Amino acid sequence: MSLRLLAAGLGALLVPALLGPTLAQSTKPLRIGVLNDMAGIYADMAGPGSVIAAQMAVEDFGGSVLGRKIEILAGDHQNKPDIGSALVNRWIDEDGVDVIADIPTSSVLLGIQEIGRRKNKLVLASTGGSSDFTGKFCAPTGIHWTYDTYALAVGTGLPLAKEGPWYFITADYAFGHALERDTSEAVKKAGGKIVGSVKHPQGTADFSSYLLQAQSSGARMIGIASSGADQITTIKQATEFGLPQSGVKLAGLYLHITDIHAIGLKDAQRLILTQAFYWDLNNETRAWSKRFFERHKAMPTMGQAGTYSAITHYLKAVQAVGSAETDKVAAQMKATPVNDFFAKNGVIREDGRMVHDLYVLEVKKPEESKYPWDYLKLIRTIPGDQAFRPLSEGECPLVKQ
Repeated sequence: MSLRLLAAGLGALLVPALLGPTLAQSTKPLRIGVLNDMAGIYADMAGPGSVIAAQMAVEDFGGSVLGRKIEILAGDHQNKPDIGSALVNRWIDEDGVDVIADIPTSSVLLGIQEIGRRKNKLVLASTGGSSDFTGKFCAPTGIHWTYDTYALAVGTGLPLAKEGPWYFITADYAFGHALERDTSEAVKKAGGKIVGSVKHPQGTADFSSYLLQAQSSGARMIGIASSGADQITTIKQATEFGLPQSGVKLAGLYLHITDIHAIGLKDAQRLILTQAFYWDLNNETRAWSKRFFERHKAMPTMGQAGTYSAITHYLKAVQAVGSAETDKVAAQMKATPVNDFFAKNGVIREDGRMVHDLYVLEVKKPEESKYPWDYLKLIRTIPGDQAFRPLSEGECPLVKQ
């Protein structure tokens, strides 16, 4: 296996990596593009960690498939749809990339979905979250692996619906809008009340004005519909302002284990979050996560674990059909249940949604944590058929009504 890192689609840097068996030079490599935010606000939840997860998947598979060496091309979209689209077009047209994986930042993801549709290339969304990916913007080439905004709303929004009234502090981009929309719908269906919301730009450093608006609204529950550094900063500043101490509760609608690590248990304790994966769930998750930690020096997020799982399932499908032809591989992936450390009896539906169990967890108090990264305790498991949006409600054109 080899890996090439492309920065913003401008140039290529060959990064040394573990090489698989020597293959004939005339054999075209099978190329996997891992696209994400390498240094910005999503770098911890995806970034280099997702590339490491992809490398592990390829190495565990043996480094080649059907006599073809497997290469990983890693790209930084900088959270900009134009950069992401330009890079993926280049990968497909010039580098012969067979499949695109990872892709946080929903505005980038939805653009890549359209490229995959037009050029008949598989898109494995393991860190991007908008439920529109398998809704009105679904495609036969798009598979949503880890979570989506609907599932996060069901997991976190529903149990806390009547803890409000609710006020949302929302990131002003596609993912934030979808997360607020889906959580609002879940809260209202459960009898909760929404009193307002405010939008903020990506990368905001000072949330004081937004927190004051939320406080003055009379809300008792603040839904934080953002991710990465934005969500971390919001929670830290809300605690500094004394909002939790005054009885106002915070709902971190898209928290990751790395976010809890950055916030610290003192400020994050008792937060409720929904996860598709937690490193300390069972012996299988612990074994894989400890291997990942040895390379990355951080426990994996659900998106990074999902990247490994999605790429592994893809490679198994290529092997099974004896070809990397998109239509055949997609059909095989959908016909084969997902059974690994990430998911048990996962099923890929016709809209591209991989349905699997989700977990509602609570952040531990500092005195409850017994070892490094021991941050969460399981509250309940949501069966996959309850966690994700019903096919009939998604507006996916591929679904026969």
